[in-house]
Amino acid sequence: MPTKYDKKINDIREQIFTLLEIISVANRLSLEAFINSDEIKFKEVKTSLSKIGMKGDIIDNEIIKIFALFGPEAKELRFLVSYLKMTNEIIRIGEGIRKYSRRMNIHSQSDCNLEPLKPSIILLHKSTINALKYIQECFEQNDKCNFEDNYQKVLVEESMNDDLFSVLEKEIFNQIIGEKELSIEYVKVLSSLRKLERSCDRTVTIANLMLYAKQGGEINHFN
Repeated sequence: MPTKYDKKINDIREQIFTLLEIISVANRLSLEAFINSDEIKFKEVKTSLSKIGMKGDIIDNEIIKIFALFGPEAKELRFLVSYLKMTNEIIRIGEGIRKYSRRMNIHSQSDCNLEPLKPSIILLHKSTINALKYIQECFEQNDKCNFEDNYQKVLVEESMNDDLFSVLEKEIFNQIIGEKELSIEYVKVLSSLRKLERSCDRTVTIANLMLYAKQGGEINHFN
């Protein structure tokens, strides 16, 4: 029979899964908004993620209550500390996507020609979506998840994401050479795309923290 501690932990997992679902849906919607230059969908992303920080604070407070009520040690302590760090990274992903979406809405209406960049931007965004999906699936199937395999899958997506961002840097610099009068605007586009690149980096950190919480050892990737 599950103990009170087990029930509390399961509740924390469910709350984190719900948070990931909100962010994942917003992330996919942001991609659709960019593909279709849909200002309404961009605004929907902003609305859906507007209170993401508060939701994260609620989860953190619940974890801190577990510290106070149960005085966890060793494995349990490692687990709870990992979950606190995970929540912080998840919130920062959500905030990054919200900022990215707001900025891309502006870029889509600017004089910048994003059409040549579109295929690479879409692939960059999809790799972030895929990495976040692996994290979410592992939370949903916690008892069945192979945390080592999950970490490796996320790592592959992050590596692909880095390569795509490097490609976009070169493409944008080429755009700047051809349209010098818009150079500042293109630099802003690159800064916005870095939000996606950083979000994918954070999924690796989360996957590693999940592995650490389950197996112990060292944290191999933490920003």
